[in-house]
Amino acid sequence: MLKSIHHIAIICSDYEKSKAFYTETLGFEIIQETYRQERGSYKLDLALGGSYAIELFSFPHPPERPTRPEAAGLRHLAFTVINLEDAVRELSDKGVETEPVRTDPLTGKRFTFFFDPDRLPLELYEA
Repeated sequence: MLKSIHHIAIICSDYEKSKAFYTETLGFEIIQETYRQERGSYKLDLALGGSYAIELFSFPHPPERPTRPEAAGLRHLAFTVINLEDAVRELSDKGVETEPVRTDPLTGKRFTFFFDPDRLPLELYEA
């Protein structure tokens, strides 16, 4: 029945800051940007590697996302990288802090976490 994940929707608190983070810092490509006057809301369609991936929304006064302790619901988004050190260095050069690199005890793969402007946890997972 299901073929693939179509997209991930993210609601941000500061549209311009999140738009810059996902496009300039992480390198997502803008497919389409729409302002919906009736909602006072932007919808930004983003692609990664040519594939539609994220819908970034802004809404007036969204509630904060609980981060600690972890709450029920979506835990984090994970992105595959070829070389973890290179990816961590690139994020650091752009002012993004990452957690210490860990190794997944089940797969033996290395990974780390960082956060978007609204503290949404994002993961880099080495291929």
